[in-house]
Amino acid sequence: MNHDATPSSRPETGVLSTHSLCGAPCWVSLTSRDLEAAEEFYHAVLGWDWRSTPKLGEHFRIALVDGAPVAGIAAVACMWQMAVAWTPYFAVPSADAAVSRVQERGGTTAVGPISLPPGRAALLADRDGATFGIWEGELFTDWETWRKAAPTFIRLHTRDAFDAAMFYGEVLDWASDRPGCCEVRYEGEEVVLRSHGEVVARIESGALEEAPDPTIRPHWQIHFRVADVAACARAAECHGGSVLREGAEEAVLRDADGAQFTVTSRREI
Repeated sequence: MNHDATPSSRPETGVLSTHSLCGAPCWVSLTSRDLEAAEEFYHAVLGWDWRSTPKLGEHFRIALVDGAPVAGIAAVACMWQMAVAWTPYFAVPSADAAVSRVQERGGTTAVGPISLPPGRAALLADRDGATFGIWEGELFTDWETWRKAAPTFIRLHTRDAFDAAMFYGEVLDWASDRPGCCEVRYEGEEVVLRSHGEVVARIESGALEEAPDPTIRPHWQIHFRVADVAACARAAECHGGSVLREGAEEAVLRDADGAQFTVTSRREI
């Protein structure tokens, strides 16, 4: 799809441009050290298959569910001196403009913007240190297909949900007059983000800035929907990972390289 296509009012099958998903989460990617170990772990825990990406090079892989791309792995943690972690990416019409807004508002840039065909990306951190990415250009798959096949949702654990919503709103044009922009609602103690009527993210207060435990420090948590939470937890343990917290409907896991993520059987956010 041409990057200059006119944004639509709602996502339809085949919408592949970040112009139509202004500020919405559009991808998740794992920064890892060991590509083969990550492939083996997530195949065992989440049942993912893998394909190489010649345009991106030997350090990158795309995860597939029923043939649909759902997530990426970039084995560049050592090369780029980055932490091993899962990171959500948000759709933006201009990576350069988004990076400038982050820096103007007290955030930082770790990588980019850089060209990663079929688009451009940057890895950033907000004012409290929570890492996130931005993506400009064509998406790897249809947005609705990705939403159904991969993450249930993403959640930001931060010190002050209201302050964080202001930061991301200004960077990503949330609640603006831009066509297709995300809607923001304050519901109880949380900030809820919707894109085209779909709840796509939540922001909650309570994280501690200097906490030694990375699960307590400000961070974006990726939640993957699974049929059997307990089976995923046991598979993680059998393949070198660990279980940080486990309940009947949800478990927080850590992979063999140290990246944490959540598996959940919940059907709604």
